[in-house]
Amino acid sequence: MPFIRAGGLTVHYQLEGDPRAPVVMLSNSLGTDLHMWDAQMPALLPKFRVLRYDMRGHGLTDVAPEESYSFDILADDVLALLDALKLGRVHFCGLSIGGMIGQKLGAKAGPRFLSLALCHTAMSIATPPIWADRIATVRQGGMDAIVESVVQRWFTADFHKAHPEIIAGFRNLLLRSPAAGYIGCSLAISGADLSSDAARIVNPTLVVLGESDKSVPLETGRALAQTVKGSRLVEIKHTSHISAVEQPAAFNAALAGFLK
Repeated sequence: MPFIRAGGLTVHYQLEGDPRAPVVMLSNSLGTDLHMWDAQMPALLPKFRVLRYDMRGHGLTDVAPEESYSFDILADDVLALLDALKLGRVHFCGLSIGGMIGQKLGAKAGPRFLSLALCHTAMSIATPPIWADRIATVRQGGMDAIVESVVQRWFTADFHKAHPEIIAGFRNLLLRSPAAGYIGCSLAISGADLSSDAARIVNPTLVVLGESDKSVPLETGRALAQTVKGSRLVEIKHTSHISAVEQPAAFNAALAGFLK
């Protein structure tokens, strides 16, 4: 179980694959951890070295004070981890908040990245009052108070019916997420507007959206794709917010096709 000191944090990560291969870095969504990407590993490892990590406040990485969460800081965490592992230019793929981090990275450190895959994300997600209500609910009742509503948004009703064991596992994952880390990242997302960052991206960029994503509706994701000049847009059918889990074959095909 590898850990490293990077950017003032003890960071949990996994780096797998041929050291000679190009690196793909994967950044998880709010309330999950690096295992969110398990279904991508068989598709990526034959051709890439894959770096997964738990962002601050998630999984086994340190939980930082609430005031230390912003997209500048979350992006700096990525750069610090790459430096600590002595990795050069990499492909970056992030989902939801991970995709927002990717937008910030493209704007502030674009030359460090071979490409960006921005998945189920937008230049802003939801509204400040929605995030304020969610943060207040977690402060009062812990992760138990939001688990059902969040997991309902992560996956479609059909997936809930067909795969109750996966739903139960992701419910457990969210319940065990540190409340302070969830709140800190929620504060970063609340009121964030990355439109100026997205407009500055010049990296080859893939935008992946879900047909039934309630957290990032198609119109907001399409606006991101239109803002990032020259980006490629893929919309995956029959999926909600975490297509990497719900529709891994379609997600893997989109990502692998782009990385070629």
